[in-house]
Amino acid sequence: MNITRENIDALNAVVKVDIAKDDYSDKVEKILTDYRKTANIPGFRKGHVPMGMVKKQYGKAVLVDEVNKLLQDALNKYLTEEKLDVLGQPLPKPQDEINWDADDFSFEFELGLAPEFTVDLKSKKAITHYNIIADDKMIDEQVERIQKQYGKLISQDAIAKDSEVTGTFTNEEEEIENTVTLTLDKFKGKATEKQFVGAKVGDTIALKTKGLYTDANELQHALKLEQDKVEGLDIEVTFTVTEINQRELADLDQELFDKLFGKDAVKSATELKNKIKEDAEKQFVQQSDQKLLNDVTEYLVDNTKFDLPAEFLQKWMQTAGEKEIDEAQAKEEYEKSEKSLRYQLIEGKLMEANDIKLDFEDVKESAKGMIKMQMAQFGQMNPSEKELEDITARVLSNQDEVKRLSEQVVSQKLLNLYKEKANIKTKELTYEKFVKEVYGDK
Repeated sequence: MNITRENIDALNAVVKVDIAKDDYSDKVEKILTDYRKTANIPGFRKGHVPMGMVKKQYGKAVLVDEVNKLLQDALNKYLTEEKLDVLGQPLPKPQDEINWDADDFSFEFELGLAPEFTVDLKSKKAITHYNIIADDKMIDEQVERIQKQYGKLISQDAIAKDSEVTGTFTNEEEEIENTVTLTLDKFKGKATEKQFVGAKVGDTIALKTKGLYTDANELQHALKLEQDKVEGLDIEVTFTVTEINQRELADLDQELFDKLFGKDAVKSATELKNKIKEDAEKQFVQQSDQKLLNDVTEYLVDNTKFDLPAEFLQKWMQTAGEKEIDEAQAKEEYEKSEKSLRYQLIEGKLMEANDIKLDFEDVKESAKGMIKMQMAQFGQMNPSEKELEDITARVLSNQDEVKRLSEQVVSQKLLNLYKEKANIKTKELTYEKFVKEVYGDK
């Protein structure tokens, strides 16, 4: 067997594999001999079928199978030994009908080669890593939400600004009939609030859906419609009041603290606020880190320049999926996935350069941490090691879950690298200001 490579350019090559009779004949002969021992052909005793008949019946199929196996093994071994970093899979070059009656065979494969490039983490302009804090306003609002949630409902005769109002939205034409409990602060305009204030049980209020709520999700919930129906909806609905209550705030006492956090874990309003601040800022760290990861990823993709064997990859995509696609579809698919492919190559380069590896133990520990958090949400604060091991084993038996956890572990390792080596500046701000700066006034 002889394997040669011709480099077309820095990103494309053709590998030629020559297979001679000596490479496959012994193996083919052995398989046919074994077939002869077990072949069940009418007119012949088992094991006494003439070899010529066995070769005539099975010879070509065995030859084709063995040559293909030999070809794939040789190609894979060659790519490994030559340390060729290929993209996609080798593509067999079209050739005329193969003469399987010949002794020697030649096959050619197109290769798409990974580009050579370097990655510079040090951007000229510093990338912002946000330190998001929970300010007094946010903490006080959360305390009030808790007091409302655990407070008592007191029936009212008429709707006030701070009432909780239960009633039914109706529109016969659109088949809307949905009972909800709402508060007036969710409405977009003061005019709507004025329509409600003073209304009593049994009163019906006519409302326009356009501009009723600031948030489209609130309208979707109120009318119980699909999202696509809510967008741009401009109809009249009626709201019939069935119940009016005022929420009396719960006292900030030990009974409430124990309900929230367990016996004597929190003993004062100050400790409650500190706990709220601590828990909120833990959640903010996840958002801040995800934002940093996204920003560094975008910077690397935009500023790490290299070419790709685009023509080869589009050709490969035509046959790589479960169903074959045409040239136009492959081009569209390539354009959608090019950015992702570029980042995969950058990610691989960074992991290699910084000796970042993904070990099974990393994935296992990540799974354990996830399970602990989930169990804590249901009050199981101290699961036994055996419980953790058993649940972890079940989680890791799911390959989709293993893939998801593996991606999370790699992302965390890369995030740690970015924090250490990228050009990053820290900016402290409240969550409200973070949302405005990052997402605008949406």
